[in-house]
Amino acid sequence: MTRRAGIPRSTPGRTIGRVLLAAGLVFAGVSHLFWARREFRSQVPPWVPMDADAVVVGSGVAEIGLGAALVALPRERERIGTIVAAFFIAVFPGNLAQWAERRSAFGLATDRARFIRLFFQPLLVALAVWSTLPADRRR
Repeated sequence: MTRRAGIPRSTPGRTIGRVLLAAGLVFAGVSHLFWARREFRSQVPPWVPMDADAVVVGSGVAEIGLGAALVALPRERERIGTIVAAFFIAVFPGNLAQWAERRSAFGLATDRARFIRLFFQPLLVALAVWSTLPADRRR
């Protein structure tokens, strides 16, 4: 199979990680807009100076766009990976607020469960960066 010009090579592991991340982002984004909207609203910290529903809809649309871009724009995959990582960092205060304010959502009904969840966000940041690196480059 011939490689298209200008598209950086990827490893099979990074490709799988990137596709899974993209699918997860699109799924989460669609759930923001439909069946899990109330749950996501509970994660918007009360100090955010915007309507919680607008934040949920906006972040859902962003997740769908970022997930689609991860697979649809291979020439820009490294840049998109950086943007996805920044997005995950930007929404982390919502996770912190859910834990600190003891708000239950998504089955996270205990302090322990909400605390453990905090450790998954850095893993998503790392996956976004790692899965979008060219095969011949390491960070």
